[in-house]
Amino acid sequence: LFLSVPATLTYDTLRFEYEDFPETKEPVWILGRKYSVFTEKEEILLDVTSRLWFTYRKNFPAIGGTGPTSDTGWGCMLRCGQMIFAQALVCRHLGRDWRWIKGKRQMDNYFNVLNAFIDKKDSYYSIHQIAQMGVGEGKSIGQWYGPNTVAQVLKKLATFDTWSSLAVHIAMDNTVVMEEIRRLCQSNFACAGAAACPAVESDVLYNGYPEEAGVRDRLSLWKPLVLLIPLRLGLTEINEAYIETLKHCFMMPQSLGVIGGKPNSAHYFIGYVGEELIYLDPHTTQPAVEPTDSGCLPDESFHCQHPPCRMSIAELDPSIAVGFFCNTEEDFNDWCQQIKKLSLVRGALPMFELVERQPSHFSNPDVLNLTPDSSDADRLERFFDSEDEDFEILSL
Repeated sequence: LFLSVPATLTYDTLRFEYEDFPETKEPVWILGRKYSVFTEKEEILLDVTSRLWFTYRKNFPAIGGTGPTSDTGWGCMLRCGQMIFAQALVCRHLGRDWRWIKGKRQMDNYFNVLNAFIDKKDSYYSIHQIAQMGVGEGKSIGQWYGPNTVAQVLKKLATFDTWSSLAVHIAMDNTVVMEEIRRLCQSNFACAGAAACPAVESDVLYNGYPEEAGVRDRLSLWKPLVLLIPLRLGLTEINEAYIETLKHCFMMPQSLGVIGGKPNSAHYFIGYVGEELIYLDPHTTQPAVEPTDSGCLPDESFHCQHPPCRMSIAELDPSIAVGFFCNTEEDFNDWCQQIKKLSLVRGALPMFELVERQPSHFSNPDVLNLTPDSSDADRLERFFDSEDEDFEILSL
């Protein structure tokens, strides 16, 4: 009698298959931090474990009330989008130096960040919200997303997250326009609307965030920036000329990593060592997590507690989205200087262009300022989704 092999491996069955880090003199880069395998292996693993790890889940409330109760087989890019955005929220509310240690009590802001991604309809960035917001972009629930699509959907969802008060910019046409970003990030103090300038006395909006900090943020002249850059680095495989530039993106302190993958599966890339990318893999189905009776949220399954996966950079699918977080205007100016220097690195082909003003050949700039009630899906369609056919749904 032969037993059928389950389509989805569990976390426990996978844990023994991961290779440890190679013993190499090459530096290990994780989201802007440089490590040595020989002297800092524990620090590397702690850094990786501290990232929020979102995987397939099963038995969550039905999406839309009657839709799927699991995202196995279709939600891997949505989970990668959650991971890159969660890293932005961690940097925003906890800082890049924050670490998760098993069994150690965490601050309220950590749970506020985690709750924003829990699998239920009223979490800011839940699989429910992403899937349903995607319907407005012509994606039916359960349909595959590419990195570009998930970036567009997350940008729309971020407008509801008044606690984080992020400026999300998606740089299209392989071009980052500095003027557009400054205008977006400096709109914070104009108080054009309630979302940009919430009432001081409203504790609810800050969702556990200290009130005085909320006031300070509101009066600052820069809204923290999440910059996502969808790119195509080749036709069917990555052009070798981009590899050095891609590596440098992981070396920048503003790095949020990269979402993309290899044919048939999406991954969240957080660094590299030698010629290998280091990534978190969402292709593990875990049960949905619900708060306990006391209101606590069991969080261990949201942290990858085994050595991370690695793959050759040459295997990377050419459709990716690169992410950066600039908490202050100084961070953004520093990032711009690094990008300009990168164009001078020998053998490194620029992946995108950095310009001061919008080139005249650009399409309508309204696409950069979507509002939650935007209904111009047809007009926007040409700006994204072109990469989606390059990813295929996993066969189960």
